[in-house]
Amino acid sequence: MSDDKEPPNNPFEDLQKQVQDLLKNGNFQFITPSGFNAKRDESDTPDNERGDSSADGDGEPVSVREFDRKPREVKDFLDRYVIKQPEAKKVLSVAICDHYNHVRRCLDNPERAGREYTKQNVILLGPTGVGKTYLMKNIARLIGVPFIKADATKFSETGYVGHDVDDIVRDLVKAADGDVERASYGIIYIDEVDKIASQMSSGAKDVSGRGVQTNLLKLMEDTEVKLTGQNDMMGQMQAMMDFQKGRKRASTISTRHMLFIVSGAFMGMIDSIKKRMENKTIGFASATADFDDESDYLKFAETRDFIDFGFEPEFIGRLPVRVACENLNADDLEEILTAAENNILRQYREDFKGYGIELVVEPDAIRRIAERAESERTGARGLMTVLERMLREFKFHLPSTAVKKFVLTTEVIDDPQAALDKLLQSGESEQKRLMKQDMFDYAERFEEEHGLMLAFSDSAIDALIAESLKSGKTVRALCEQKFKDYQYGLKLISKNTGQEKFAIDKEAILDPDSELNTKVLESYNRVPDSD
Repeated sequence: MSDDKEPPNNPFEDLQKQVQDLLKNGNFQFITPSGFNAKRDESDTPDNERGDSSADGDGEPVSVREFDRKPREVKDFLDRYVIKQPEAKKVLSVAICDHYNHVRRCLDNPERAGREYTKQNVILLGPTGVGKTYLMKNIARLIGVPFIKADATKFSETGYVGHDVDDIVRDLVKAADGDVERASYGIIYIDEVDKIASQMSSGAKDVSGRGVQTNLLKLMEDTEVKLTGQNDMMGQMQAMMDFQKGRKRASTISTRHMLFIVSGAFMGMIDSIKKRMENKTIGFASATADFDDESDYLKFAETRDFIDFGFEPEFIGRLPVRVACENLNADDLEEILTAAENNILRQYREDFKGYGIELVVEPDAIRRIAERAESERTGARGLMTVLERMLREFKFHLPSTAVKKFVLTTEVIDDPQAALDKLLQSGESEQKRLMKQDMFDYAERFEEEHGLMLAFSDSAIDALIAESLKSGKTVRALCEQKFKDYQYGLKLISKNTGQEKFAIDKEAILDPDSELNTKVLESYNRVPDSD
């Protein structure tokens, strides 16, 4: 018996090689159980959602081992990006500095890490659009630690309806590019936590309330989370390959030094706070009469209010730092548009600049935008709503015109369509010149592709411009639509007559197919031009 016989192929080795190629090249994309895109290409991740992205100027991030920020420095940095919320900035700055100074000392002295330490996990209260999420994104950006945001409503008690809470810890590791040590000092931000308050009075199975609180409670304490979830096939295969090759790979990650920030609107808790305060014989009842907004009651939230709202005492007890964010009025929204770095007006200026159009916004217009946004009752998000609704038609029409400067005034805000029509009419002559040039450009491309020349007559130019203005289609689109098959007929005419230059008159614009058919038939009766 020969010993040279090839051993049978191991199908697992083939699969192993394929997975290794995928992991090596990074050319894969899959959805993790908590819905985060786990593709390793960072270009897919918005800059303001990367916890380790660089901050500008004096906000350059430092490593946790070198953390030496002071609370006032953190607040000064936040002031550049987030308007108002002075108390929230102050509270967060202190909590963040205390936490990461403790982490740094634990890294310097491992014996300290074993001592009892109560983390300053934070709960942020306040209406939508006041900057809760933006505060945390900028803090993570300043410190330079991995940052992950999740929606509390996506999780369920066991994962059979929603997602397992452990998934967000695994996503934090992915945000740290697989660096388990960096992820262990990261920030986990859970929004809409008020939606998981248990509602036992309904009699229904508590899938998204008490059970989720219990599981989140474990994470906020000190627990070990498996790095590979039961639904993470790629992670399981990678772990298997590492094991076969004898590589030591961490299988769990500790949440001991992770900072947890949770937030929610908690508007349903206002009535109970108000009732409690009004029932006091001596208290805040007289002071509350001057509240400009009902959300101001959230400043006086106590542990009993959270428990009455539906939170477990143990859960709310792991969130010792509590602060309420203030609602934003027109003055605040105006300041966001004028003073905050990376504000939405800057984005719109860049959008128009991409088309070669300068956007100029007058001060009175900024005030009017802020007032309109305040009426939306969605905080800073109202600015985007107002601007998008107001400038949508301008962003659609102006890039195809000769307009190079657009001034946003109160008149434009009050009647955008009339302002747009006026702007288009004022540049009508220049616009027609550009449209005429588009026709010549099309004729040039046609000649390059097919070797045949198109000569548009004045009547054809006028007819095509009129149709473009009436239909809203560009001259280029109309030409491509009308003359998409012209090369076939014109080449046949050229073969019959030797003609290489063709006049396009008004009739060819109004009924191109009929006009071409007529010219083809006539070409059979013509004698080729002689020299």
